[in-house]
Amino acid sequence: RNLVSLAPRPCETSKARVAAMSAQQEEQPPCDWDKLGFSLLTTDTMYIAQLQEGDSWAPGELMPYGDIKISPAAGVLNYGQGIFEGMKAQRTEAGDIVIFRPNCNSDRFAASAARLGMPPVPEDMFIDAVRSVVAANARWVPPSGKGALYIRPCLWGSGGILGVAPAPQFTFCIYACPVGPYFKGGMSPIALHVSDEYHRAAPGGQGGAKAIGNYAPGMVPCMKVKKQGFNEILYLDAVEHRYVEEAGAANFFCVKNGVVYTPALVGTILPGITRMSVIQLARDLGHEVREERVDISFVMEADECFCTGTAAVVAPIGRIQHGERDVTFAGGEVGPLTRKLYDMLTGIQVGKVEDKHDWVRKVQVPNTKA
Repeated sequence: RNLVSLAPRPCETSKARVAAMSAQQEEQPPCDWDKLGFSLLTTDTMYIAQLQEGDSWAPGELMPYGDIKISPAAGVLNYGQGIFEGMKAQRTEAGDIVIFRPNCNSDRFAASAARLGMPPVPEDMFIDAVRSVVAANARWVPPSGKGALYIRPCLWGSGGILGVAPAPQFTFCIYACPVGPYFKGGMSPIALHVSDEYHRAAPGGQGGAKAIGNYAPGMVPCMKVKKQGFNEILYLDAVEHRYVEEAGAANFFCVKNGVVYTPALVGTILPGITRMSVIQLARDLGHEVREERVDISFVMEADECFCTGTAAVVAPIGRIQHGERDVTFAGGEVGPLTRKLYDMLTGIQVGKVEDKHDWVRKVQVPNTKA
């Protein structure tokens, strides 16, 4: 299999800083790969680029990870003018470091930026910045099978502004963090509670963008259902209160009689990169995939269910509670198609399964050991 290589490009980082970062890569990171969870563990290096109103984007700079200085009147702090992405770098069994479909993350990042009135970052600049951060933090990429380096590109309205309008300055930042499984227990079926009280997004809003303001409102509903013994909340649509939208911050799928169903992208649902990939893999396996409105009553009769996302990957759903109904799927075990899709996707991501769709990109890491 041929990996498309993302080779180093010139950047604005000083030679002295590059030399220091290269030397640091020879050291083992202070963490236990076997105990990684999905929590913040700061790494060595981050990337920053800034844009003044009326200018064009130019390559940013790698710098030591640390706090940033920002105006208290910043658009992101006062009006939520901010977006982010979620990506992963993983190590193959051969020791290569790879990333998955970065062009798709770039496309979604640009669409989200446009929705929130911010200048999109050009694709070449986005992918090169991601590559630079991964290369600079290569020692934090776990061994194959031990986890991944989670990559968080952000775009904020960082300039101060009083009126409700786009900020006069924008900051493009990328940091990274080694992670283990998103749900405790790894590939174990999770339990969802259907919310009749809370909704994730409304038609005409920003539900289809990866906007920072989409996430804080879900914290309280999630905490409530976790106290009841569930892993996550399952949201219904905000108009008819009957059609499934998302499972917390993940896309939802169910399977009935071999047909795969997932909610259609109608503007209230995030167009997930993992979602898109799983749809293609299911079709590769010969399954019909229907992207349509999925009624919760239909879901409760499904053969198996799962959710997808960069963090969650493919997470099996073993149980859903909706009102007085409490249904167990696939006997409370991982469903057969769920398992197959998980194995295919993760296998492609680490080089164990043939990458027929050319999704994986190799990151070159100069002056470091593999």
